[in-house]
Amino acid sequence: MKNILVTGTAGFIGSNFIYHFIENHPDYHLISLDKLTYAGSLENLKDVENHERHTFIKGDICDRKLIENIFSEYNIEGVLHFAAESHVDNSISNPGVFIETNVNGTFTLLDVAYKYWMEKPFTYKKGFENCRFLHVSTDEVYGTLGETGLFTETTPYAPNSPYSASKASSDMLVRSYHHTYGMNTVITNCSNNYGPQQHDEKLIPTVIRKAINGEAIPIYGDGKNIRDWLYVLDHCKGIDLAYHKGRSGEVYNIGGRNERNNNYIANKICEILDELKPQKNSYKDLINYVEDRAGHDRRYAIDATKIETELGWKADENFESGIVKTIQWYLKKYH
Repeated sequence: MKNILVTGTAGFIGSNFIYHFIENHPDYHLISLDKLTYAGSLENLKDVENHERHTFIKGDICDRKLIENIFSEYNIEGVLHFAAESHVDNSISNPGVFIETNVNGTFTLLDVAYKYWMEKPFTYKKGFENCRFLHVSTDEVYGTLGETGLFTETTPYAPNSPYSASKASSDMLVRSYHHTYGMNTVITNCSNNYGPQQHDEKLIPTVIRKAINGEAIPIYGDGKNIRDWLYVLDHCKGIDLAYHKGRSGEVYNIGGRNERNNNYIANKICEILDELKPQKNSYKDLINYVEDRAGHDRRYAIDATKIETELGWKADENFESGIVKTIQWYLKKYH
């Protein structure tokens, strides 16, 4: 049984990944670590609470002593690093937390892994030759796009928010541990995720929740900001492939090829709710435009050609199929 450390597992993407990985890889024991801040909930892991191949630890990735103890107690042979502060609005009002968790926390994990797995630069200890560190990042590190073009793995970094700057910094740290020390690392940069267990503050859960509560649905600015939407399980499958089959030192962009603007998202959700949970008036009447977010990037879109051609990954869901599954999950949650 191979012991691997997965961080940020009580959050949205991390918890979905735990379920996917346990189901598909019976030869792994997952040590799952989460600080259980506002964005993480043990409720997200309730179905694997007592699973024999899953051990949950409450703790902070910045706590070096804790990380060292986990590596030595469980003989950790791989890291999948999801843990991050990720809400852009919060990074604008309180950037320090993002630097601490996303930059310092990533450094702590990398440095402990290096010292546990490696004798010196480019030399792994006996028995640790196949250890790998996968870092989960975001397309926001690339900045913003005009009306055309896509982010590729070679797009220069140009982060525009404290959140994306902190993720860009953590990506650079991972890169440096590969090039300076020869650590076996992989970085994945994903587009906007959606699906079951996403935190209530994010766009899609907010639109669903406000609609069914009969409250105004807030849309920033003119609603024409475009994102490439990726169903969370498709993202988890991509990370799984990158961890097992990706080339050391490489970056893989994972995107859904589902560009939609916020107006489309809100209207589509309202249309589906009009069918699933009809009321006298259309839910669309609740859409309400609010002052735009500071430094709001206009468009993100990912070119996923590299992971598709090298590793054979492909998104199973398009936005129209994934959003129906997502709405059905939230209807159960909110009622």
